Amino acid sequence: MTTPDVSAHPLVRRHPWWTAGVLGLVVVLVLVLVWRPWQGDDRPRLNTTTCQPFEQPTTLAGLNDVTEGYRSQQGFRGGDVGASVPLQDGRALYVFGDTLRGPDYPGERFVRNSMLVFGPRCAGLVEHPDRGALIPDRDDGVGYWPMSVAAVPREGYDLVGVMAQRVRSTGGAQSQDFENLGPAVAVFRVDRGGTPQLQAVTDLGPDRADRTRPTWGAAAAVVGDRVYLYGTANPEDPLVFGWSLSVARTRLADIADPDRWEYWDGQEWGDDPDAAAALIDPVGGVSQTLSVFRSGDTWYALSKQDEFLGDKLMVWTAPSPRGPFTAQPALASIPSKADGSLLQYMPLAHPDLLPQPGTMVVSVSRNTTKVGLVDQDPTLYRPRFLRVRLPDPAR
Repeated sequence: MTTPDVSAHPLVRRHPWWTAGVLGLVVVLVLVLVWRPWQGDDRPRLNTTTCQPFEQPTTLAGLNDVTEGYRSQQGFRGGDVGASVPLQDGRALYVFGDTLRGPDYPGERFVRNSMLVFGPRCAGLVEHPDRGALIPDRDDGVGYWPMSVAAVPREGYDLVGVMAQRVRSTGGAQSQDFENLGPAVAVFRVDRGGTPQLQAVTDLGPDRADRTRPTWGAAAAVVGDRVYLYGTANPEDPLVFGWSLSVARTRLADIADPDRWEYWDGQEWGDDPDAAAALIDPVGGVSQTLSVFRSGDTWYALSKQDEFLGDKLMVWTAPSPRGPFTAQPALASIPSKADGSLLQYMPLAHPDLLPQPGTMVVSVSRNTTKVGLVDQDPTLYRPRFLRVRLPDPAR
């Protein structure tokens, strides 16, 4: 296999393929539910949104028409991730990672995160007052890449939690090398019909860059009062492109306290993270960030096999959240082109998006290493959606 050249483009350099994981949408929901610092908040609402005419899609084809045809504005020409969440007022939020802006935008050319609002009649970019990233960088330069989003309705407004990955540059200001340091949660308040306003950003755990140990929170799922946190790890063998999958569990109230977690060692739950068993082997394994969810009585881990060098959109099925997980036939082919003109990566499941029984809508992030192509055609740096049929292992 010819390895795509991913070294040149300034957007690609912000996404090393050993990207660290984040907690899933349900975990965000839990954190937002138990944490309420916004009561009595009278801080000024500074973010703004400029409305553009828009009709909400009702089909998969319509969804991709929006992706391909959304009118580029100077503040947003393209971005990856594209996680979405509905609001109680009928609108939807989409959060993006590294975002390309037009040459005439009066702000940064690239920002590490952005947000679009789509409603029944209009859509627009949510703009920070300084025209920078919507979740601002830390004082030490560490920034935030959104990975997932969830909303909790309240009377007259929604609380929206965005799970993000902390990232910092290594090797100096001009370096093209980045490392991921762990997850964070950013919480927005969105009044009915209003612009999302950032309330707080909280880093979860200390900064640490080490992909040989499981990065807990690459995906998450809730059963009763417990949350299952999935961790991915890579042995740093240059011939192993996939990641292993392990699982920990904790009660919802203890999600932010790893000392209270338990780890599955293949036989029982214990308190030693180093004893966590690999549910999926890294050889032919999952991508570092993935989706784990339940449909009916079956558990699914959905991912691109062997990270960006692979071409198969896969699911591994299991009878329980702790496995055992069994690889099923590929659901689709999502290859990257060897010449770097098209990269396809980070497939994510969207259980609440245009649901149909037995199927799942999946987004696939896209990019290119060819300098200048995204400026000519911003749709090359926007996610694409597809619908896959979930296998039934009982048949």
